[in-house]
Amino acid sequence: MTTQSMDRLAQEAVEEALRAGAQYADARIVRLSQEQLGVRNGQLTQADAPDDFGIGIRVLKDGCWGFAAAPAVPRDLADVLPGVARRAFKAARDLQAARTQPVKLAEEAGHVGHFATPVEKDPFRIPLQEKIELLREAEAAARVRSEVVVGEAMVSLRREEQWQASSEGANLHQVLMRVGGHVTATASAHGHVETRSHPALGGQYLSGGWEHIEAMNLVGAAPRMGEEATALCSAPACPAGEFTMILGGSQLALQIHESVGHPTEADRIFDHEIDFAGASFVNREMVGHHTYGAQTVNLEANSHLEHGLDTRGWDDDGVESQRWPIVENGVLRGLSSDREWAESAGDRRSRGSSRAEGWYNPPIVRIPNLSLLPGDWDLQELLRDTEDGALLVDGIRTWSIDQRRLNFQFTCQAAWEVKDGQPGRLLRQPTYQGNTPDFWNRCDAVCGPAHFQVFGVPNCGKGNPYQIAEMSHGAAPARFRKVTFIQ
Repeated sequence: MTTQSMDRLAQEAVEEALRAGAQYADARIVRLSQEQLGVRNGQLTQADAPDDFGIGIRVLKDGCWGFAAAPAVPRDLADVLPGVARRAFKAARDLQAARTQPVKLAEEAGHVGHFATPVEKDPFRIPLQEKIELLREAEAAARVRSEVVVGEAMVSLRREEQWQASSEGANLHQVLMRVGGHVTATASAHGHVETRSHPALGGQYLSGGWEHIEAMNLVGAAPRMGEEATALCSAPACPAGEFTMILGGSQLALQIHESVGHPTEADRIFDHEIDFAGASFVNREMVGHHTYGAQTVNLEANSHLEHGLDTRGWDDDGVESQRWPIVENGVLRGLSSDREWAESAGDRRSRGSSRAEGWYNPPIVRIPNLSLLPGDWDLQELLRDTEDGALLVDGIRTWSIDQRRLNFQFTCQAAWEVKDGQPGRLLRQPTYQGNTPDFWNRCDAVCGPAHFQVFGVPNCGKGNPYQIAEMSHGAAPARFRKVTFIQ
């Protein structure tokens, strides 16, 4: 079916909901195509290509949400949508008794338009055999030493096409494409098992096409992963104590996600998320004056970020993508909000942070692309400016943070002891801990734009029922003083 016919069906779904008695309605028709390929020690371990299609309809009746969804095939969608619209309205009507306060949506124009992720090479058109051969070559190259017991390589492709309409006049079509990949070496020696991954644990994910997989140079990077994983098995454990730390971009992206992204989601700070994934130490009164970090810390939400996984034209409330400060010169300046929570968050307009997983979930507030803006340091200059005994730390291993996103502990894949302005002795399993505002207040230097890199998060879980969302965090290496390490 054509885009025009899908647009028309989304509008018909909205009209059905209004005829049933809804005061507001929106509909999203979604087709999601994916491909997951994995190779481990020469064997194909994953080869999935799921494809699903369906419609979700959301309505407001007397300030109460109702939502219903159903799978379909395109030719049968016209027959399916009237029943879905009636079920959504019935849910809103029947849930009135459970409503604590009426939903009030921030105003937004009914936008009309089309957005498509820029793609140089369509990853779904790359021959399957070519993809598998790349993975086999990469993981074989990672097994560069006998101590490497597992070599793994993976690619992940995702294409989401969405048609959206609302009773306020929205008529939107979006095609969102992203790719992901990694090569990993796991070594076992001297009683230790250690892992190194390129470009990041679980993979690097970017919006765009196969050109990003080529740029990752999985085969070329694989031998270094094997060498480093082997070396870590005989490396001394990272000592406990208080150290200056230079944190690499991959781990810094996770730090941003857990200690800035989640605690500044508007629904979370009003305890709407507390039943499942925790609340937040942030409250509305902090916005505009609370010191979240040092003056060197500038964190920006940007749903226009190049290669970001949340880069799109509009969110699932039909709100245009935006760019705004979360932390500016160390001060908390903004939150991530949707149309439902914008007023409570102190915004006259939604920040466009509303997204749903697939057609089968209603939208909720999600972290947007959120980045630590680059400073003006060159990494080599920063190393030379840093005292001997400091630690250069990177590579995600494990993480833990409390339900208020305040106290955390992260273990990384590797650390290098700074010596004479250079990375020196290799150390295994560096584990640091801290308190969110205190940690960000210890940041005294951030590397410049030449070191800035965007890292994708494909598996952010939130909500009850549980939903997965994708977003990106940009970062350049940054220095933090007097960080506590434990063994």
